[in-house]
Amino acid sequence: MNKEHLVKLGRMTDNIEETSIAVCLGLMTLITFANVIARYIFNDNILWALEVTVFLFAWLVLMGASYAVKHHIHIGVDIVINAVSPKQRKILALLAITACLVYSILLLIGSWNYWYPFITERAWLETDDIPMPEALMFMADWFNEGERYEKMPRFIPYFALPLGMALFTLRFFQLAWHVMAGKVDKIISSHEVEEELEEAMEYEAVLNKAGEHKSTDKKEHR
Repeated sequence: MNKEHLVKLGRMTDNIEETSIAVCLGLMTLITFANVIARYIFNDNILWALEVTVFLFAWLVLMGASYAVKHHIHIGVDIVINAVSPKQRKILALLAITACLVYSILLLIGSWNYWYPFITERAWLETDDIPMPEALMFMADWFNEGERYEKMPRFIPYFALPLGMALFTLRFFQLAWHVMAGKVDKIISSHEVEEELEEAMEYEAVLNKAGEHKSTDKKEHR
């Protein structure tokens, strides 16, 4: 796989993560708001709202985990890595990524083993309340021997597990490549970045105040 293919794969992964996060967050907000309106104004209830929201939250968390790896926003402790040389920092980063890869690959294998039976011998198993969209009814011919689904089969929302862990693992491979290429030497954002942002915001505030004073002086001069 050449560099161009790696770039395309990275962009595709970015699109999957960002789109999934945005869609899940938006749908969770809309469904929860609609259910509140239905309950407190019309004294009614959207039966499937809670279950859909729970599944959307699971998708949001799993997509967000891989997204956070790319943007170095997972929680970490940087006391040791800030105290060592850049070369040692790179070695520590690769050791940390190796441990994370072992962890993510185990999660990927476990999530696949958990999900796969739901699309084979347990493909008939449905969710409790979520109705099956007519547009997805073709899956009944593929996985349920032609018998129509009344509710959405569980293998659809559960697919968040293997997909999320696959993206999670892919992000650690990408991070390892970036460390070896010398693009980064840490897998988490340092607290120094936050301090720099605060200093930049303070500097911007000072400039704004200076601009306000100048405009005031000009008005008084006139």
